[in-house]
Amino acid sequence: MSRTHNCGELKLGNLGEIVTLCGWVQKSRNLGGMTFVDLRDRYGITQLAFNMEKNSNLCANARCLGREYVIEIIGEVVERENKNNLIPTGEIEIEVAEFTILNIAKTPPFTIEDDTDGGEEIRMKYRYLDIRRNPIKENLMLRAKISSETRKYLDEQGFCEVETPYLIKSTQEGARDFIVPSRMNENQFYALPQSPQTFKQLLMVAGMDKYYQIVKCFRDEDLRADRQPEFTQIDCEMSFVNQEDILNTFEGLTKHLLKTIKGVELENFPRISYDDAIKTYGSDKPDIRFDMNFIEMNDVCKNKGVGIFDDAELVIAINVKGCANYTRKQLDSLSNFVKTPQVGANGLIYCKYNQDGSSKSSVDKFFDENARIKWAEKAECDKGDLLLIMAGKANNTRKSLGILRLHLAEELGLRNPEVFSAVWVLDFPLLEWDEETQIYHAMHHPFTAPKPEDIEKLNDSPSTVRANAYDLVLNGNEIGGGSIRIHNKDLQQLMFKNLGFSAEEAEKQFGFLMNAFEYGAPPHGGIALGFDRLCAILGGQESIRDFIAFPKNNAGRDVMIDSPSNIDNNQLKELNISLKN
Repeated sequence: MSRTHNCGELKLGNLGEIVTLCGWVQKSRNLGGMTFVDLRDRYGITQLAFNMEKNSNLCANARCLGREYVIEIIGEVVERENKNNLIPTGEIEIEVAEFTILNIAKTPPFTIEDDTDGGEEIRMKYRYLDIRRNPIKENLMLRAKISSETRKYLDEQGFCEVETPYLIKSTQEGARDFIVPSRMNENQFYALPQSPQTFKQLLMVAGMDKYYQIVKCFRDEDLRADRQPEFTQIDCEMSFVNQEDILNTFEGLTKHLLKTIKGVELENFPRISYDDAIKTYGSDKPDIRFDMNFIEMNDVCKNKGVGIFDDAELVIAINVKGCANYTRKQLDSLSNFVKTPQVGANGLIYCKYNQDGSSKSSVDKFFDENARIKWAEKAECDKGDLLLIMAGKANNTRKSLGILRLHLAEELGLRNPEVFSAVWVLDFPLLEWDEETQIYHAMHHPFTAPKPEDIEKLNDSPSTVRANAYDLVLNGNEIGGGSIRIHNKDLQQLMFKNLGFSAEEAEKQFGFLMNAFEYGAPPHGGIALGFDRLCAILGGQESIRDFIAFPKNNAGRDVMIDSPSNIDNNQLKELNISLKN
């Protein structure tokens, strides 16, 4: 290689060495008889010094260097007079003897700095420039490290990495498929996989008892900050295991990543049932870094002649510790927040328990001091606490209060991205009823096994059947989900029946899997972890976009290469596709 060192490694121990460096011009400074240039590569920045007295032509040429020019220099490592303690190479500089311009550069459309002046759309259009910035570069390097540590852990646990196909069969389950026409099979189509689910189960039938893959998946669904049409997951499956085996294995993976990537060691992850998570936090992905658990208040609020409570199915509250000093403006802001469409509540009731022992609520004309004392006892409110109450239909009220809980935690600084807390959520409903289609849908996917003790309920009361499924939640984000799978053909056919499949439809779409079950399918189960989301959480950010090298925007477009795009008519003819005008 032409360079002897990178731009992030030279130190005082290299004084006197003649070195060759290559990189991009970050910035230059002309100071009378001296010109200084910051040279940048992936590893860091090294200052270059050009002395007018020693070589006027060289210095003059250096003053013509523009930002992002690509250059190669040869020079001697010398000690800097004005040291920069903010960078690893800040004690030295290179006294340049010669340099070559390897390529000139147009002025970039935004500054290649940590705090850039470029908006998101322009940075995505010039993503190859955006990646030169430290924040994006470091995100991608973090992603690479998480990938490497994941493989290291799973390899040590005896897992085998196996690639599965990208061109598969559309099964019309879950989200919409991306469809790929087949030129050689007229009027037939492949689908891009939403996950390798059936293939990893077939690998278990094949005897590959510990499989994993860091794999691309594709879903044609509406996008948001934590979704992309193509995403990556850590996909795993194991044979001859029960739920406990899988939870222990992937709790181990998560602990390994937190320790090696963040230096954080967690105790054993707590476990909570789906029903308790909804009742306690209003969400099946609870953030347990802070309290504010729900308190059911029916017995102290209902049947008091106050319609807002008496007409409600459920009255619940959260105790916001130390916030009795909230002003009327702050309380009005919370009340307006819960009425927004994203929350959907009718209103918010508060009660302030002041430091002097007095209390004041927004419904004082209906409830006296004795009633407010009972509220405090129920919710374990101390002096200085703020009680926030919601009432209405049970499911809607829990969901709304759950959103308010997170909103308050953000305001109070309780969701520190450098603090980590994980929890397993277990015992999900196997099926959920869709009022619009009047059929059941699988809460996870149609291959999820019911709890063994609930199998008999599938015929008579399917809505009460619990899934042998589990989600892993980290800092209020679902980072993984999985289940013990059905490995018996008869049970799988019964599951399809409950999902509204006719025997013919089930055979057409999944006959290959049910046939495989007749050849000695072992008990098996697995999990898939959202790799992009995991990277974002470990990187302390909400959006996954800056942890993907070339992401799509909210419309599913790659604005850099202008994709998706029109296809040439000749290609369409080859595929037997005609487009309507």
